[in-house]
Amino acid sequence: MNKLNENYPSINQMAGRLLNSQKTDSAHSTGPELSFQEILNNKQSEKTEGLKFSKHANQRLATRNINLSAEQMERLENGTTKAREKGIRESLVMVDDMAFIVNVSNNTVITAVGSSADSIFTNIDGAVIG
Repeated sequence: MNKLNENYPSINQMAGRLLNSQKTDSAHSTGPELSFQEILNNKQSEKTEGLKFSKHANQRLATRNINLSAEQMERLENGTTKAREKGIRESLVMVDDMAFIVNVSNNTVITAVGSSADSIFTNIDGAVIG
């Protein structure tokens, strides 16, 4: 019978173990816990922080002598934001006489086209002209 008691601790012993484990868990906490909505908002703001250019887009900008002013870059970012708000995933964003294909979900410019008479754009699901 003694052996049985040794294998199964008393309720008081179990309560003590539980309290100690809770203290240990809270000691490892890195700060106040965030709600799901706060985490989601943080992740969404990270996505919209800055527009990136793919390697291909950078090559197109260079070979086609496309230079963006700060104002044009801001308009490109605003067009991308508008596309995101409408649920567009792959967007054509027009800025002056330049066209940009943007992967909205990745916040990445995929390619760029300067002023040209015949341009065909495929695999887009929306366009923003701004």
